[in-house]
Amino acid sequence: MKHTLSVLLQNKPGVLSRVTGLFSGRGFNIESLSVNETLDPGISCLVLVTSGDSTIIEQITKQLHKLIDVIKVSDMNEVDYVEREMAIIRVKAEANTRAEVLRIADIFRGKVVDVSPKSYALEVTGAADKIQAVIDILRPIGIQEIVRTGTIAIARAKKK
Repeated sequence: MKHTLSVLLQNKPGVLSRVTGLFSGRGFNIESLSVNETLDPGISCLVLVTSGDSTIIEQITKQLHKLIDVIKVSDMNEVDYVEREMAIIRVKAEANTRAEVLRIADIFRGKVVDVSPKSYALEVTGAADKIQAVIDILRPIGIQEIVRTGTIAIARAKKK
């Protein structure tokens, strides 16, 4: 089962390397990783997606807590949360396919961020399955290049 982990850690050189080393050293896979500063520039939020049963996720969480620069580890699967990913997809857009590419972008609430005589670069944001759906639909038209961010996630605010 996929798990999205949110890790608050000190924003210092080498911290990310220690976190990824923990995964590779124990044979765990990181499927997606995104890290950036929080409102406090001394603290970063690392969001990673990994797979495993509850025992493996518990072991990963315990190992992360042992790292000196880790402040907090949260398994987002234990709370209501919102996750997003972004992709920029360069797709062929010749005279006979331009309108179709624009329609697809519109359907998925994407936007054109670069235009050339023979291609469009589309920006699409959403859940990973939405990004994959866009890629699957654009593939027959001719995808030239894809760049994807990792998953980012935030817990939903409490309603009451």
